[in-house]
Amino acid sequence: MSKRERVIRMSVEQPLWRALTGYRVLTLLYAIGLFASAYDEYDRAGVAIAYYAVLTVWTLATLPRVQSAAACTKRFLAVDLAIALTGIVLTPWVVTQEHIDRGGPTLPSIWTAGSVLAFALKGGWRWAAFASTPVAAANLVERGHPARDTVHNVILVWVASIAIGYVVEVARASERTLARALEIEAATRERERLARDIHDGVLQVLAMVQRRGADLGGDAADLGRLAGEQEVALRTLVSGGLVPLSRVSEDEAQGAVVRLVEEPDDIGPVDLRTLLARYAGSRVSLAEPGAPVELPPGAARELAAAVGAALDNVRRHAGDGARAWILVEDEPGEVVVTVRDDGPGIPEGRLAQAEGEGRLGVAQSIRGRLRDLGGSAELVSVPGQGTEVELKVPKVSPGKAERR
Repeated sequence: MSKRERVIRMSVEQPLWRALTGYRVLTLLYAIGLFASAYDEYDRAGVAIAYYAVLTVWTLATLPRVQSAAACTKRFLAVDLAIALTGIVLTPWVVTQEHIDRGGPTLPSIWTAGSVLAFALKGGWRWAAFASTPVAAANLVERGHPARDTVHNVILVWVASIAIGYVVEVARASERTLARALEIEAATRERERLARDIHDGVLQVLAMVQRRGADLGGDAADLGRLAGEQEVALRTLVSGGLVPLSRVSEDEAQGAVVRLVEEPDDIGPVDLRTLLARYAGSRVSLAEPGAPVELPPGAARELAAAVGAALDNVRRHAGDGARAWILVEDEPGEVVVTVRDDGPGIPEGRLAQAEGEGRLGVAQSIRGRLRDLGGSAELVSVPGQGTEVELKVPKVSPGKAERR
């Protein structure tokens, strides 16, 4: 069955770029409004109008540049900061002395902070400090002396831009860490799935060859011994495994990227009874409802495989004469399948010992499958009284429940 790749992007930085885009437009309108309301205080209003025309064209034309870190290039940042500094330096030349003395705004006003913030979002707190320093110097030159309001505004822009730059750096590091965690989780689930498939097929065959070889003796015994060695090696391999490196977007503003492979779920539901029917036989009794027991295809296959793994354990550990019973119950919100046998039961502590030896029959082939489906597997065994395995699977997978 074909599979599809699902891409997960995680970015707390991208909303900051969108906010910066809106900030630049709003502060442009604010600066023009301040100029219009104090038009009489400008000795060279024509120069101011020409500057605002340039500032308007530049702001609107470069809106795509402040959409992401990749689009916001170093050259753009340099020109943007130069336009802001030019407006600050031009202010004493175009306004009256009274405007300066009463602490009137510069030509770009608070639009300048947007230029500094772009540096912070692009390169972090170091870039923010680099950009805010010439802005502070230009403001001090424009006033002619370090007035209290000027120093206050300079420090405010400096601290705010550096703080935002630091937050962006922390956010990027957090996204990479989260991407790594999700990648490890995805790789672990895939490794467990492969381990279950190998256990249900290859390991079972190797174990059977080892037993039959020991019974036959001679060359067959050597073959069985080799099969046993390969079984141990393969169990060690599937219980370990490598975890691939997480993927990070080339554009840091897009955040961390994790690619997960999943099977399509657009196929109709499957009747669980048809999958369990092949297990019925002379020593395995199947009791099922009269109506179809429908589950998503993936859930139905995994539940049937878990039942098969439980029956394999009965054949291997309960003896050839043991009987087993499968009971299927179709509840309103879940499907419950119970597998019971009349074997000798499982000694206390045997399951933990088997898992430590790399034998994943119960840990992965049964419990692992049910855990991945959002269900549960309960095993009850009393020495001398057989074993009962209860498997529960919700009718709606956890992923679908979240999307609804």
